[in-house]
Amino acid sequence: MLKGLHTREAAQYLGLSPGTLEVWRCKGRGPRYSKLGKRVVYDPADLDAYLADHKVFTIDSMPSSAGR
Repeated sequence: MLKGLHTREAAQYLGLSPGTLEVWRCKGRGPRYSKLGKRVVYDPADLDAYLADHKVFTIDSMPSSAGR
């Protein structure tokens, strides 16, 4: 059994449409994924890392170590 989330599941996890992930893959964008034959799977840890890497901080949410 494959471990990981299929495109539809990963899209739901990220709050996106499956088509968005498919377009991103074609353009070399988006979260890391594995291709096993024709199957594409996403590791939930990679999805979490992708979300963390795309976090946008506002002035009010800046970490205190950022020199506010």
